[in-house]
Amino acid sequence: MTKTFDIITIGESLIEFSTNQKLKDAECLHKYYGGDSLVVAVAAKRLGSSVGFVTCLGNDAFKDYMLSSWEKEGLDLTHVKIVDEKNGLYMVSRAPEEEKEFIYYRKKIAPAKLSIDDIDEEYIKSSKIVYASGITQSLSIASREAVKKAFTIAKENGVLTAYDPNFSTMISTREDAKEYFDEILPLTDILFMSSKYDTKSIYEIESLENIIKIISDTGVQTIVIKSSHDKGYFLNDGRSTSFIPFYTDNVIDTTSSGDAFNGAFLHALANSYTPLEAAKIASIDAGLQAQGIGAIKSTPYRDEVYNIFKSEE
Repeated sequence: MTKTFDIITIGESLIEFSTNQKLKDAECLHKYYGGDSLVVAVAAKRLGSSVGFVTCLGNDAFKDYMLSSWEKEGLDLTHVKIVDEKNGLYMVSRAPEEEKEFIYYRKKIAPAKLSIDDIDEEYIKSSKIVYASGITQSLSIASREAVKKAFTIAKENGVLTAYDPNFSTMISTREDAKEYFDEILPLTDILFMSSKYDTKSIYEIESLENIIKIISDTGVQTIVIKSSHDKGYFLNDGRSTSFIPFYTDNVIDTTSSGDAFNGAFLHALANSYTPLEAAKIASIDAGLQAQGIGAIKSTPYRDEVYNIFKSEE
């Protein structure tokens, strides 16, 4: 079968309300949208990839806004299902000199209706890469089953699978995150992890070298560990480990910059760049994204990213 899509992502969509003031002081919040798998999708699309998005969208006052926004981005929405549930939302504040504030409202929301019935085998087979995260798995038992089905179909049909635990104590427990991880790891080709959140919570091992060896031994082909402590990314391509520094120190808001990295990295891989080149492109993308406020609205476009990448070659 001829591959139609570079990437298909599976996961939640959320309304985003963001401000550069403390939430207690803000009289106005800017409306946008986010969700980790959606950020991955948009980041890849803005760089020129063909991208499909699989989710359940709530039939509420935000539905038309989200659908029209995604259509403008150019995402394939043929597998977005409208359901009679509300959409989730989150509020984020990044006030100067202050800790970032996050509030989630995501219980019993539309994306939790995602199930194996929403995973179309031919659709999965039509992509080069399929992506999901621990957040997708955490939505419900049914959504967890959907991720496993999608990855199983992908593995059986030569489609690469990419996964990020994306662990947060606001969303799941360490025990649940480890369970999601252990279930999906045997089906994973490309793994993204955060040394600050994922590796310590799932493995409880400080040494990144040991973690990379343990994961490599399970059959994962490509491993990226994002390290805020080291200010960069450790990339293992199955042969050796490289270090790619963060593109910028001028950080305004890191909300979803890791997801932007994932989308840019998968875009580059799907377009025949090496893993090392992909990591460099993704570092630029994530760095530019982190210089703005919010998840998707600050995600950069192709020319900006590639002009920098080509100038640094």
